[in-house]
Amino acid sequence: MAVILVTSRSFSDGDLDLVERAAAAGHRIMRGPAHHDLAELRPLLHGTDAWIAGTGPVTAEHLAAAPKLKVIARYGVGYESVDLTAAATRGIRVTNTPGANADAVADHTIGLMLAALRTIPDGDRRVREGDWSVRRGRELGAATVGIVGFGRIGHGVARRLSGFGARVLASDPFVAEQAVRDAGAEPTDLDDLFRLADVITLHAPGGQRLVDEERLTGIRPGTLLVNTARPDLVDEAALAAALRDGTLTGYAADTLDGDTAASASPLLDAELAARVIVTPHLAAQTTQAVDNMGRMSLDDVIAVLRGDEPTHPVTR
Repeated sequence: MAVILVTSRSFSDGDLDLVERAAAAGHRIMRGPAHHDLAELRPLLHGTDAWIAGTGPVTAEHLAAAPKLKVIARYGVGYESVDLTAAATRGIRVTNTPGANADAVADHTIGLMLAALRTIPDGDRRVREGDWSVRRGRELGAATVGIVGFGRIGHGVARRLSGFGARVLASDPFVAEQAVRDAGAEPTDLDDLFRLADVITLHAPGGQRLVDEERLTGIRPGTLLVNTARPDLVDEAALAAALRDGTLTGYAADTLDGDTAASASPLLDAELAARVIVTPHLAAQTTQAVDNMGRMSLDDVIAVLRGDEPTHPVTR
């Protein structure tokens, strides 16, 4: 019986009983902390054959503590937290779950756009304080929306925007222009997208800074920025300044720099509460997405443990 360490909080928390699915394949699920603290994980890693890993770091030190480990299945799309070089050196396969949460994140992105354009959270707060004054919003269908990063989630956002009638621009150096047009968007240079769009939504991979003070000088005054991707794509101090001077009308995000340790973020200043919406990494947290991520990661783990090729290998 192989031991599968799971450090994702939501694994098997949907409609599928993945713990039973693992048992039917002859394996045992063992739970570990989602933050991946090495001191806590070390005694668990020693006897682990496979690891379904959450968003915490998977370092060379973690792998050195796991002499039996054969596969790391990232429970999600991003794998930048995994030391791929160390894994390859040790012959450990790495997989992820591409597309598993794309619909969930695309839905949440549209939800954040609507909530910000119509000042829904602020309206709710004011009503609870006895303030029924009206603040005029904007319609999504009247906006030009720029999508930065046109992978599965970007495509999903464009598809949903078509129902609103919005003009959609898209920038992605890795996607052919005709593929962008086929998806109902206009291929656009990144600088032009920032200059032309009323709403900009980020769906690019982390490890790069796309929105900083210089970039913000070229955008249309009153632009709404949405980020359901990675916190390092933006300079939070520059965003706070742009919100204060009116360059940005709002910022809506599912992530902040440091996340749960981000209480000092300038974007959480009480003065900006009416213009900033932040959700706690819940864009991918739907029952369907949880089932998809769990099933895909477990299926790849079971495949590797029986000596087969995984369906979703991560390659450099």
